[in-house]
Amino acid sequence: MPQRLVRHWLDASRPRTLWVAVVPVLVGTALAAQDSGRVSWAVFAVTILAALLIQVGTNLHNDVADFERGADDPGTRLGPRRATAEGWLSPAAVKRAAVLAFAAAGLLGLWLAWVGGWPILAIGIASIICAWGYSGGARPIAYSALGEVFVWLFFGLAAVAGSYYLQAGRFDAVALLAGGLLGMPAAAVLVVNNYRDRDNDRRAGRRTFAVVFGPGVSRMEYGLLMLLPFTVLPLLALGGGRGWLWPLLVLPWAMLLVRRFLMEPVGPGFNALLGDTARLQFVYGLLLCVGVYFGGLRV
Repeated sequence: MPQRLVRHWLDASRPRTLWVAVVPVLVGTALAAQDSGRVSWAVFAVTILAALLIQVGTNLHNDVADFERGADDPGTRLGPRRATAEGWLSPAAVKRAAVLAFAAAGLLGLWLAWVGGWPILAIGIASIICAWGYSGGARPIAYSALGEVFVWLFFGLAAVAGSYYLQAGRFDAVALLAGGLLGMPAAAVLVVNNYRDRDNDRRAGRRTFAVVFGPGVSRMEYGLLMLLPFTVLPLLALGGGRGWLWPLLVLPWAMLLVRRFLMEPVGPGFNALLGDTARLQFVYGLLLCVGVYFGGLRV
């Protein structure tokens, strides 16, 4: 029984998507180390933990909020089974866990704000508010066509730039650029989710990008988010930063994932595609870190 309970909590936290929260911190810290020549490992560890807690809190809150809104039907759902909807965990327990995750992230964020000042405080407050508002409130972000923008902003720009600021004490154009590129495949993870669930979402009254603009535009969106971060890399390398070329190593993988998205029938197979998209984003970020170490990232 304890093992099964642990499994249910792991399922509710959606470990396949947690890579999206980790890799922006790695990239921002690597860029700051390149520029300043030092790293605060305590700040790095706390930043990673706070990012993971925000992501876990978002996932838990989404699990219970969708159940309470009637948006999760176990009989028709194509995605992974949801802990609250399946009755594995009680709504009250999942709510408490989400609140605890956000509260713990907030406490860690206060220490990070003490280290980094008001810009980090502003980023932290905005991150937690939007993470809660992703599924909560009268007009949840997850029920609108802005979900991908939210992911791009907070799991790309803000996460990389904020991690850089915590280490270097300033914002940086290269960190913002790297964050913008890294945020695209992160947003593509949500595209897979919403494309797979568009019929259920339409019945539940959700107005996601896939529902509003249809499957054809969603396929274009996924292809753009997956391939644009690669097409600009040679241009950036021409500016003297050959480290930008390292992520091109996984361009064939990205093309294969786009082909799967276009060709594979919508169904449970998209669950594996979602996990693979998150893993590609993680490896893309790791290769950016390798590029920082061996070639430097400049514009």
